[in-house]
Amino acid sequence: MDDLIKVNFAEEYPTVSARELYVGLGIKTQFRSWFPRMCSYGFTEHVDYKRLYQKRSTLGGMQTMVDYQISIDMAKHICMIQRNEKGKLYRQYFLELERTWNSPEKVMARALQLANAQVKELSWQCSRLDGQIQEQKKQIASLRPKAVYLDMILHSPSLVLTTQIAKDYGISAIRLNRLLHEWGIQYKRREQWILYAQYQGQGYTCSTSVEIRRSDGRLEVKYQTEWTQKGRAFLYQLLKSKGYLPVVEQQMGIMETAGANLLLAFSVSGGHGEEVKEAHAGGSE
Repeated sequence: MDDLIKVNFAEEYPTVSARELYVGLGIKTQFRSWFPRMCSYGFTEHVDYKRLYQKRSTLGGMQTMVDYQISIDMAKHICMIQRNEKGKLYRQYFLELERTWNSPEKVMARALQLANAQVKELSWQCSRLDGQIQEQKKQIASLRPKAVYLDMILHSPSLVLTTQIAKDYGISAIRLNRLLHEWGIQYKRREQWILYAQYQGQGYTCSTSVEIRRSDGRLEVKYQTEWTQKGRAFLYQLLKSKGYLPVVEQQMGIMETAGANLLLAFSVSGGHGEEVKEAHAGGSE
């Protein structure tokens, strides 16, 4: 009785193969004529049965055959229509199957299975969200030094020398002044760098005087250009567009390549001694 016909439990409700039931009932009419006649008793496709195609081995070789997965309720009605001993046997089998399927134990087992599937799906979604959060944290961590550098620029009211700005980029003041000259930002007059007309009046620089006492006792006054924080932010965007990044952002690039732990040790230990020396070497500019 248990092996009377294979039952498919993969769907929401159990189903059986119409062809297997057809063979089991010993129907003499051809299947392609018999099944449409059974459907005429009030059964609806996609509700009581679903069409499917299967490859099967026949005397003529492999052929694609049409089959149907039918509900247990439809199978019971078909068995009752046959009015023979096999029909009665199969109908009793389906009635017993329904009683078992609807028993409290089976209902609870299916509910538990559904709950476990939902928990598994929720766990997967949480894991995916956690992965997204961790990735966002990494992105925020990589952007934080850049934000700190810009925040320092925007919130500092003091003037800075070209030497100090150059130091942020690990280059000398001589090189930075030369680059700004090549890019048409400034020109030199009487040993002082002055912005071209289109950049003047923007609040980028201030001209300050410095008193220098010579060895013979003479007092001389030199004029030098100092950058405001607005000018410093202007240089940041300009240099970035030319491929020059502050040392802190260069380090972040190394961190993203070599790994957070490796660069953290590098950042703590330093690593710009030569850059500082180069910046000091250009202090006179």
